[in-house]
Formats: sequence, C-alpha cells, structure tokens
Amino acid sequence: MFQVAGLVLPLFGLIFLGYIAGRVRKIPIEGLAWLNFFILYIALPALFFRLLAATPVSEFANGQFLLNTSLGTFLIFVLCFLIARLLRKCDTQTATVQGFAGAYGNIGYMGPPLAIAAFGPQAGVPVALVFCLDNAMHFTLAPTLMAIGNKQPQPILAVIGSIITKIITHPFILATIAGMGAAWLEYQPPAAIDELLAKASAAAAPCALFAMGVTAALRPLRRIPPELAYLVPIKLLVHPLLMYLLLSRMPELDKTWLHAAVLLAALPSATNVFVIAQQYGVWEERASSVVVVSTLLSVFTVTTYLYLASAGLL
Repeated sequence: MFQVAGLVLPLFGLIFLGYIAGRVRKIPIEGLAWLNFFILYIALPALFFRLLAATPVSEFANGQFLLNTSLGTFLIFVLCFLIARLLRKCDTQTATVQGFAGAYGNIGYMGPPLAIAAFGPQAGVPVALVFCLDNAMHFTLAPTLMAIGNKQPQPILAVIGSIITKIITHPFILATIAGMGAAWLEYQPPAAIDELLAKASAAAAPCALFAMGVTAALRPLRRIPPELAYLVPIKLLVHPLLMYLLLSRMPELDKTWLHAAVLLAALPSATNVFVIAQQYGVWEERASSVVVVSTLLSVFTVTTYLYLASAGLL
C-alpha cells in the first residue's frame, strides 16, 4: 500500500497544487490557454509518438482488445443516456452530455502519466490506442446526437464533415498514426529531434495534471446536482468493473494492457464533458460539477484499484 501511495501521491499532488494555485491566485481561466495548447499539441503528442515508435508492430494488431474497450465505453454511454432520456425525461442533448459524463474519462490528461507510472512505459501503447478509438467514438456521437436533438435541423453533410475533420486533425490521433508509421518503418529520429521530443514528453504529465487542478479550482461547485448520485458511481465504479469483466475473458491478454485499460475506465469525467456542454449551451453548470466531484473522489477509487492491481488481487 505504501508503494502505491508513493506512486499516486506525487501525481494527485500535482492536481492539488494546481487547485491551490487556482484558489490563491485569481488569474482568469483564459490564462491556461497556452499551457493547454502546449499539453494538447506538443507534450502529449510527443509522448505518444515516442512510445509507439519504439513498440513492435505486432502489438498494434490486437483487434479483440480494441473491440472490447470500445464496447465497454459505448455500453456505459448508452446506459447513462437511457437513464437521462427515459427515467429523468431529459431531452436528447441533455441526455447526450450525461452520457459523456458517465463514459468519457480523463484519458488524455490523466491516463498517460498514471498508466506509465503504475505499469511502466509499455502501458503507453494500449493507452494511445484506446484514446484514439474512444475519441473517434466521442467525436462521432457528440455532433450526431446534438444534431438530432437540435430543433433547428443542420445539413447532414456539414455534420459528417465536422465529424471527419475532428477525427483526422486531433493531435493525439495524428501522433499515434505517426508513431505507428515510425514503428513499421523502423524509423529513428535524429538525435537532436529525439532529445527535443524527450523533453516535451517529460513535461506532459506535470503540466497536464497541474492544469487539471487549476481548472477545477476556477470552476467551483455552486450546488450538487441530483444526477451525480448515479453518474459518478457509474463513471468511477461501474465503468472499470465492466471493462475488467470484458477484458479478463481474454486469457492471452497481457496484464499490462488489461490494467491500463481498466485504469482508463476508472478515471474521472473529462474536462471535455464541460466543453461539450458549453459548446452546445446544455447542462453546463452540472457538467462542471460532475467533472470536479468525480475528480476529487477518483483519488480514492483510482488508488484502490492500483493497490489491488499491484498486490495481485485481481
């Protein structure tokens, strides 16, 4: 347990430091813009590229693993969507945001640093692959369902074009494709470029986690919405449990891939859930609350999972 605490405390400590900084210094949230740009477009893509470029090509062809991880996340989305739509009588757009709150984890900012710290550099490969498929699914579901729920119909070609553009231009997806291409071609960047990528990669985890803490501090809770009573447990408990059940049926699956995927499922709701809500003007304040509360509680749930995994109890 002390080993796990020593692992997660520095990482969650960065989130806590960001939170304290955001509460003490009243700098507007717009001040995070360049830091977020660096994380999204430089640091994490460099990390994904370096990890994948050094990976044997054979490891990329695990279709059953990718099918199960995508299926698990999609089923959680459908569950939360149907609860909102049928039981809570929400409209399609609100139900869509709630679906993302229960299924869309913070796999971009928290996933790579936690998985690599817990399970080693080899965990970066399943993290990158799961991230690409999950984001392709989210980029498809969000505009499609929002367009269906919009009272003012949008041209279908415009919706399709927006989906394709978001998928093929996302920096993480581009970095993953480039890394897989480099692995296939056995390409080794020049020493100076490789050193640059290494320095950018090293900055990914501290910058991403600190930015998360600042973001949570600048979006304080005004009230606890009742939807959190089921969305947060689904995200932090049901989602990783379902992912574990799906993947543990694969007897030949590497344990690192299993635990990395379950860890991604156990992560709290992503900040992008609030971004989607804000973009469409739907369920904004409550989406922010889900992100903040699930992030705070994930300190305990993620730590527990890492302890169970490291102690060989799973």
